[in-house]
Amino acid sequence: MPRDAAPIDAPAARGRGFALPQGAEPGRAVVVGAGPNGLTAAALLAREGWEVDVYERHHAPGGASASSPLLGRGTVVDLGAAGHPFGVVSPVFRELDLTGHGLRWVHPEFPMGHPLPDGPAAVLHGDLDATAEGLGVDGRAWRALHAPLVRDADRLAADVLGPLLRPWPHPVSMARLGLRAPWPAGWVNRAVFRTEQARALYTGAAVHAILPPGRPLTSAFGALFGALGMSSGWPVAAGGSQSIVDALLAVLRVHGGRLHLDHEVTDLRELPAADAVVLDLTPRQVAALAGTDLPPAYARSLRRWRHGSAVSKVDFLLDGPVPWTDVRLAGAGTVHLGGTAAQIQHAEAEAVAGRMPEHPFVMLCQQQAADPSRAVGPSAGRTVVWSYAHVPFGWDGDVRPLIEEQVERFAPGFRDRIVHAVATRPADLEAWNPNLAGGDIAGGSMGGLQLLLRPTASPRPHRAGRPGLYLASAATPPGGGVHGMAGAWAVRTLLRDRARAAF
Repeated sequence: MPRDAAPIDAPAARGRGFALPQGAEPGRAVVVGAGPNGLTAAALLAREGWEVDVYERHHAPGGASASSPLLGRGTVVDLGAAGHPFGVVSPVFRELDLTGHGLRWVHPEFPMGHPLPDGPAAVLHGDLDATAEGLGVDGRAWRALHAPLVRDADRLAADVLGPLLRPWPHPVSMARLGLRAPWPAGWVNRAVFRTEQARALYTGAAVHAILPPGRPLTSAFGALFGALGMSSGWPVAAGGSQSIVDALLAVLRVHGGRLHLDHEVTDLRELPAADAVVLDLTPRQVAALAGTDLPPAYARSLRRWRHGSAVSKVDFLLDGPVPWTDVRLAGAGTVHLGGTAAQIQHAEAEAVAGRMPEHPFVMLCQQQAADPSRAVGPSAGRTVVWSYAHVPFGWDGDVRPLIEEQVERFAPGFRDRIVHAVATRPADLEAWNPNLAGGDIAGGSMGGLQLLLRPTASPRPHRAGRPGLYLASAATPPGGGVHGMAGAWAVRTLLRDRARAAF
């Protein structure tokens, strides 16, 4: 059964917020972009006594954390992010007390499921022992790989949700992850696991890096996403991911911040004079802005920014539940559809090489498994299904039949239940939110050095090349996801710079 998450202001979570440096005199700040990172930065600054204005090109705030009745009256569809393993453990969301401003996390029965062509589905439980027990002969290996990370999950979140090139607050916990991180997930699969169930669970978690699991460092994603699922879970936001945005806006407004919609910023000189400007934009967007006065070398580095594979999204409205062959999958908030680990490796390698795979990796989310409010009123009794496939950057084909085929493999009769569907191609995602350039939802490839050096090689990666200008998007640490931490780190850097300038 779905369950509420433990409130993030519970005693166990106290003292684990995001502390800001002291001694900075409040001033005036402008934030460009009302996504989760921009709004987090704005809310923190407003709480610190700054006069804050946020400018957003779209007619509604939220960026990739927005929701709408896309599939008809009574539906709630997450237009971007759906599950939030990092949101529920975000130190800055705790610091801003988003649950005290209306946000409620809810959990499905299982964080993740992975159906297979032969044999039962693999299921990630919200508990390490239950997951290991379900993996049979691989249970001991699964437990040995994940147990230290599950024990340290909360400390690990504080470590990984920030620049990797810094002193970590919990170095022992980070070292345990570091022992597992450098390797390709495919290598770990072959060396550690014997069953396809365990390999599929690990691979499905690893490809949240949107990279082939044969690439170095993908094991870090497999281990970390699995550990979070078996500790704090992969919850959804009750009422839609927009609820996260609404809570951030509530904090901002309580402290006097202002939001300006339908206001696209193309030239910083058009904005009011400010002591600091925070940009929730990708590197190429920053490089294209007028009035930034960026040093030439920094501007060149931004223009060299590499984007990774993309997603192509389809949202479905069904006349009933997904008819999974393995009925346990009805309780999974996230279902990974890609077949075996080898099949996923092939599909991801094709996408990153610019070729559309015949059988792409598909991520399907069933938020309704935890949150019945996703289909009410005239849509009561129906099921909202969120899905995307990994595709080449900027791919413009029709992904709907490919996604339907992948679901149909493991849920025969799925097509017959479709009442309505809306496809959103990479170009559509970018038109809606330019931060999703070419359908890249990670703000830039997480392959190679770009995982560590986002967006440039700098000990203060949130400084945008000159005094008073800061970058706070998924292209900066800690990367993609709805957790607000890029905005939080930008503000920490801003306040430290301002405090030092006062002396």
